[in-house]
Amino acid sequence: MSEMIRVLIIEDDFRIADINRQFVDQVAGFMALEVVKTGADALAYLRNNKTEGPQVILLDVYIPDTEGLSLFWQLRKEFNEIDIIMVTAAREVRTIAETLRGGIFDYIVKPADFARFEQTLRRFKDQRDFLMSKEELEQDEIDRLIGLQTVSGSRAVTERVLPKGIDQITLDKIDAALQTGEKSGMTAMEAGNKVGVSRSTARRYLEYLVAVKKAEAQLNYGDIGRPERKYTPWTK
Repeated sequence: MSEMIRVLIIEDDFRIADINRQFVDQVAGFMALEVVKTGADALAYLRNNKTEGPQVILLDVYIPDTEGLSLFWQLRKEFNEIDIIMVTAAREVRTIAETLRGGIFDYIVKPADFARFEQTLRRFKDQRDFLMSKEELEQDEIDRLIGLQTVSGSRAVTERVLPKGIDQITLDKIDAALQTGEKSGMTAMEAGNKVGVSRSTARRYLEYLVAVKKAEAQLNYGDIGRPERKYTPWTK
């Protein structure tokens, strides 16, 4: 069994903090360690738990005992091995740009829905697992990590624009599962089980592959119940 990814939540609103904790605990492979309400408590917790501390922090911009992004930069300076995901109501471009320069993994605007939250955590896990499995990366692997792709038949690199809710690493996994699956195709449930995502998430990625003509879908009429869509690689 793989190690659980530990998450620290820094949020002063107890209702939002509780929602974030529930969201974290619903995503397989993640566990919420603690909820802290102030910058002082956050720094004390991290300093006292360096061995079994978090691998990722969920951070709000608006923390009562800190000004602006001072806590963010303190965390970057003192705990630069810990990734940060902003979960905040702050929408100002200056704030977003500053956190991007500081190397955040993602920026989620409140109120966050579970699907968006889950997508971020799964993408984080996929990227972390990928990096831990390598000692060196080729250029095309780096391009995938930073959201670029190599154009077929060319050495040029262009930005891959994917719709909201679709990330490249999970998409590659779903596509690979489909390509190596049974000739009769697979359902969203089967694809999800193979890749390690929920049925609804797998269906979203499979439908995207259908939309970009990398997969086909047809109704499978079983003996009982409603017909279910089965997906196969594009052959037309």
